[in-house]
Formats: sequence, structure tokens, C-alpha cells
Amino acid sequence: MDTVNNDQITGNGYDNPSLPYDPTLTEVTRGTPMGELLRRYWHPIGLTSHATETPRKVRALGEDLVLFRDLEGRPGLVHANCCHRGTTLYYGKVDDDGIRCCYHGWAFDVEGRCTSQPCEPEGGKGKHKIRQPWYPVKEHYGLIFAYMGPPERQPVLPKYDCLEVMDDDEFLETNDTSIGSGGPVIVDCNWLQHYENIGDPFHVPILHGSFSGAQFIEQMGAMPDVTFEDHELGLKVTSLRPTEDGRTHHRVTMAVLPTLRVVPNPRVAQFARVETIGWVLPIDDTHFRIYSSGRTREEGYMIKQRSRMNGKLWEELSEEEHQTFPGDYEAHSGQGAIASHANEHLGQTDTGIVMLRRFLKKQVDAVAAGKDPAGVSFDENAPPIELEAGNFVIDEPYAPS
Repeated sequence: MDTVNNDQITGNGYDNPSLPYDPTLTEVTRGTPMGELLRRYWHPIGLTSHATETPRKVRALGEDLVLFRDLEGRPGLVHANCCHRGTTLYYGKVDDDGIRCCYHGWAFDVEGRCTSQPCEPEGGKGKHKIRQPWYPVKEHYGLIFAYMGPPERQPVLPKYDCLEVMDDDEFLETNDTSIGSGGPVIVDCNWLQHYENIGDPFHVPILHGSFSGAQFIEQMGAMPDVTFEDHELGLKVTSLRPTEDGRTHHRVTMAVLPTLRVVPNPRVAQFARVETIGWVLPIDDTHFRIYSSGRTREEGYMIKQRSRMNGKLWEELSEEEHQTFPGDYEAHSGQGAIASHANEHLGQTDTGIVMLRRFLKKQVDAVAAGKDPAGVSFDENAPPIELEAGNFVIDEPYAPS
């Protein structure tokens, strides 16, 4: 047997832990710590236009659901499998009685009440005892939001100042192509790998300014002077950089509960409050997508903000180009389906990552203790939530701390 010294033993791959990821932060199914936290909030599960008389598949927080709109125009969201014999309602039809199962014709309204059992005597004398599992939904900002948590703790659907206060020539536009992910519509890795990236401004000059090519405006290529701050709803990150004319670029990004990415446009030299919010929807433990809504003055503006590497959209790149010009998708999915937290070696520049994870665990603990997590409100008259994110300019020379 060959003799090995301590240097050859240290860090050997055989010693990697068998469960390398943190399940408290990553697992989103019902009954898990993060799954229960996320179920205390409203989440977008589609665009308003997605709710039609044709049933639509939805997968959110590890649950398979069906979205539809009844003939009176009301959206409904129910468990995919019919409570009669279990076939999917995706193949059902919407009629005057709600969504009707293709197998035996049982119909359910938008709140899951059984309205018809055509094969049963007298059309179903006991149908009033049957309820298809359902979730409440609301429409706002061009999106359909669902609340999938305990009914007795259902909060109000929050509003946000940056989407409520608009100039006369502005209007809201929505998008479901996962703008900000840098990749496909459905991203094949855990939601946290993208969400916590909001707390990492130091990757911008490396990944986006070097490896991917200069994707953003020129000052974004400079290494930032960064301040991380705990916020009542998550994390606030302030980055200072020099502008071309010698002033200071003051950029604020925010990670806001439950999954909001509040990131001002890095591609436009526009100094103003943030105009777009993206909601990172965990589809399950190993997939997510992003729904966005934002103010604009131009039809189709949001789709133009999709990332381009080597002048191409993600799906247009060859495998060689993906390797030559990696972006956020490659960096995030490259961590694996669920990142190996136990094998990380975090540094000083990862302060925002540590703070955001600590904040999330604090909210997980609050829910486990029977409390309401941060940002949950039951006040129907609550004012819009003010978000501090944006690109701003300071009329002073850049002076890093």
C-alpha cells in the first residue's frame, strides 16, 4: 500500500457529506420548513391570460394543479387529480357547472364544490358533501396569484409602490419567460440558487462583465463598493460605482419576501426607482420559473430585457457558446440540482448570502413557533409596500470606503 501524507488526505472527495444541501432552506413541499414558510404568502402561478376555458397545467411548491376560468369569468385553481377516481382535470372541460372531469363527468366550481355527478342517481344526491381540493386566487398586476397556505392565516394580497404609482404615459406589462434567470423558462435547479444571487453584487463584473462579455452599461463592469443591510422584508444591497462623468452610480437591489427579486435594469443608463418586480416561483425542489410585472412606455419592452450572450438569446446558443459565454443560468444550474452548501467556502464578499439565509431561517423559525412571518398583513387597507431599489446618481465624485 502506498504511503500517504496529511496533505494528500485533507480535502479528499471521499469525505464529502451524504446530504450536502440545507433542506431547511431548499425543500418547498408541504410540511417542510421552507414549504410552510412560502405557503404563508401569495405566489403568481400564471398570467391573467392563462386562465381560460381551456384547463392549464400548473406546478407550484411541489403540487400539481389545474388553472381554469369559469363561464362567468372567475379564475379557479384546483388539485389536478379529480377527487372521484383520480384522473387529471387537465383533460376536463369548463361548462356552466365549472370544470367537468372527462372520466365520469363530475363538475367542480372555482372553490372546489361538487356541482354535478351525472352518473349518480338524481345527478348526485350527496354531491354537496364533496369538495375538490382548491386554492384561492386573485388577479393583480396582470398576474394570477394563489394562496396555498392554511386558510385561517390567509393574508391580504400585497401591493407595491413601484407598480402602483405610474406616470401618465406608463402602463404595466407582464412576462412569464423567466427574465433574469439568464436561461430557459423552466430553470432546472433549486429556487434559492437564483434568489440568493440578488445578495451577490460581486459576481456582476466577473460573470457579466468578463465571462459573458460586457452585458450591461459600462459602469456595471467596475468592482462595486458594497453595503449590505438587513431589511424588514429581506435584504437590501447598495453598490457604488464611478460613472463615466466622474459622479457616483448608486444602485440598490433587494431580495424581498416571499421570493421577490427587486433588481433595477442593469442594461439601461436610467437613473430612477426600480420599474420591474420578478417573483421567483419554486416549482418543486429542483425547478423554478420567474413571473415579472413592470412599468413601461413601450409595448414588448420587457421581452427585450432578456439576457443575450454573444448577441444571442440563451436558446440560440450552441453548447460551445454556452461554455464560452456562461451567464446566470450556467452559474446557478452549474451548482447542481440543489447546491452543495456543506462544501461551500464562503468569503467576505458572500456577506449578503449569509445575511439572506439567516433572515430566511428566522422566518422559518417564526412559522414553526406559530407566528406570522415578516411581510404578512391582514389589513385590507394597508398602503402599498415601498421598495427602495433603483439606479440613482450622486452628484459627488466616487469615493470608495
